[in-house]
Amino acid sequence: MFIHTVYFWLTDDATDEVRNRMLADCIELLSKIPGARHVWAGTPAMTPRPVVDNSYAIGLCCVYDDVKAHDEYQVHPLHKEFGARYKQYWKTVKIYDFK
Repeated sequence: MFIHTVYFWLTDDATDEVRNRMLADCIELLSKIPGARHVWAGTPAMTPRPVVDNSYAIGLCCVYDDVKAHDEYQVHPLHKEFGARYKQYWKTVKIYDFK
């Protein structure tokens, strides 16, 4: 298994409509990419512990069978479309991958 987690901090001009559409597209677009076994997305759970970072706007977690599936996902047209739609609203993006 290969786990790909992405955390998005959005710009101040990202409206609630943009946030909601981006959150929906995390599932509706990205889960259609072959090789993406599971795709989850959500907002911070606001768990009140000092070690938890609740400062991001949207979190995304994708599971693939292997590195090859992840690499194919990265260059897939739907992944590129997602980036083209929302990149202007990203203040910071942090990615953590593990296997």
